[in-house]
Amino acid sequence: MQKRHRLRKSKDFAAARREGKSWADRMLVLVARRTDNECSRFGFSVSKRVGNAVVRNRIKRRLKEAARTEYLPRLSESWDLVVIARKDAANADYHRLNRSLRRLFRRAKIIDDRANRQTANSGAGSSVNVSPASSSPASSSPK
Repeated sequence: MQKRHRLRKSKDFAAARREGKSWADRMLVLVARRTDNECSRFGFSVSKRVGNAVVRNRIKRRLKEAARTEYLPRLSESWDLVVIARKDAANADYHRLNRSLRRLFRRAKIIDDRANRQTANSGAGSSVNVSPASSSPASSSPK
């Protein structure tokens, strides 16, 4: 992840926690604060209670990769985002962490995958609905 996309200073983490809104599940806590910066920034925090250094760094690597590849490109507005790992994250693989992070982004309404899917499906569905409507019994009974 590029430096410009990372939260690095403790005052930035503190500002996000103080002024932002948070959402949580069993594995992660997402804290989001809207900013006027030119780009969104991510910060990751894993407490010593979660595990030893190897475990903490593994969790951070997995979360950074998910943020870099799946969420950063989809953010249209500028956000300071802090992701805090909980104890249950220690035993989670990349896919479980990513699923948890996606769920939190949806709840925060920062990224909504379901809306994109529904738009794509409704576009296909509307063309299907149009053709049966044109061959409705009322229009096919000019006898």
